Amino acid sequence: MKLSALLLLSPACCLAQKSIRPNILVAIADDQSYPHASAYGSTWIHTPAFDRVATEGLLFSNCYACSPGSSPSRASMLTGLFPWQIEEAGTHASSFPSRYVCYTDVLHEAGYHVGYTGKGWGPGDWKVSGRTQNPAGPEYNSHRLVPPVKGISDIDYSANFRAFLDSLPPDQPFCFWYGANEPHRPYTRDAWKKNGKSDANAEVPAYLPDVHEVRGDLLDYSFEIEWFDSHLGQIIQELERRDMMQNTIIIVTADNGLPFPSAKANCYDAGIHVPLAICWQGHTLRHGLEQTTVSLIDIFPTIMELTGTPNTSIPLSGQSLAPLLGLGESEYKPHEIYSGRERHSYARPNNWGYPIRSMRQGKYLLIHNFHPERMPAGDALPQGESNPVNGYCDIDGSPSKKFIIEHRSDPTFVPYFSHAAEQRPEYELYDVERDPDCMNNLAETPSYRSILRQMKKKLSRSLRRMHDSRTGKNPEIWETYPRLRGPMRSFPEE
Repeated sequence: MKLSALLLLSPACCLAQKSIRPNILVAIADDQSYPHASAYGSTWIHTPAFDRVATEGLLFSNCYACSPGSSPSRASMLTGLFPWQIEEAGTHASSFPSRYVCYTDVLHEAGYHVGYTGKGWGPGDWKVSGRTQNPAGPEYNSHRLVPPVKGISDIDYSANFRAFLDSLPPDQPFCFWYGANEPHRPYTRDAWKKNGKSDANAEVPAYLPDVHEVRGDLLDYSFEIEWFDSHLGQIIQELERRDMMQNTIIIVTADNGLPFPSAKANCYDAGIHVPLAICWQGHTLRHGLEQTTVSLIDIFPTIMELTGTPNTSIPLSGQSLAPLLGLGESEYKPHEIYSGRERHSYARPNNWGYPIRSMRQGKYLLIHNFHPERMPAGDALPQGESNPVNGYCDIDGSPSKKFIIEHRSDPTFVPYFSHAAEQRPEYELYDVERDPDCMNNLAETPSYRSILRQMKKKLSRSLRRMHDSRTGKNPEIWETYPRLRGPMRSFPEE
């Protein structure tokens, strides 16, 4: 469909004059949790480029992804709709129906030069949906490098950004998606030693055992975050070299949380609470730390307002962050924040997922597990087919996963395995201010019954309003969406 038929005037159309429209740079780490950046006070991860964006603009301390998995999270960022509003694009490694318009499509139609490097939307198959390019835009991945360790991608992100700018027509604004493959696994073990760190530097969250294997694994994760940040720094330097920094809005975030047990693929805080910093050098009126709870669903409307681009007639689910930045004419209204997941990997018989919806309201996080009879991290694989450590496939393979599974019978480490992999109740409730690692489920605590009841009602009503099929007549339609990327596995017959 040609987008010009869908365009309506934006309240910020005064910015839409071609000569002054700002450029857009969206930088996305793959699997990075809050607060894993030095701007947040982390002493074991050094992110000078992210810190610069945070210092020159606004640093958000309560940003949530729409899903704890990369494919649905990225689709929500691109469409401005929640995973349960975009059919196949709302699950992992499926398709991306072409009827869902992305902000990249809108900007292209409005005259922007669009492109991406690294990982755009994915994993999944956009071609099967009839699309002619990745939803993130035309690909710029031809420049390669020799990575410092095996786990790092050989894509030269910053060189590809330079190539993109070289192709930019004069006086045309750009929209670029820098999607690093880091800190996604696999990692090169002990890569962190190249940076002169000690395993004493690592900060171990309460949901992981404080042992040498886990500390080293966390530091390998930090090594890859720092690689992502180093290319962000080179990209910013290139903008400065071309005198383009003053007219470029930079948005830096991550698609979901860190790839460790009880984090990625879970709607606990570690799976959906992500970093976010936004700057527009010379334009951002507010600086410092913003504690308002926001969502990556807000990226689409934010870009629309700040660029003065006519909005589509599609009813977006988020709202612009421009007022929090001290820009624009709209108002940001604090509200509940929603996230969810369906299938992550092929982790159960019949390709079944583990459907979750969550809602952050104030300091509380409510989680609804729609199929509590299933194993949240996936089933164990048959002994004769594979080492059982390689089961529980919704947890990425890692030294941390290996440790908690191999020690799951040790009384000292039982709680870590139980939290990550054993069955969960239908509802969970956490006070994420007191318990950010989501270790103490308050759902059965009598003094929290009224809060639980009110939040359950609110979540159910909101999901029905958003036409989530999990609350409708065909809740299992999600299990029919094909898995088009990744390994297929065999499980015992149910």
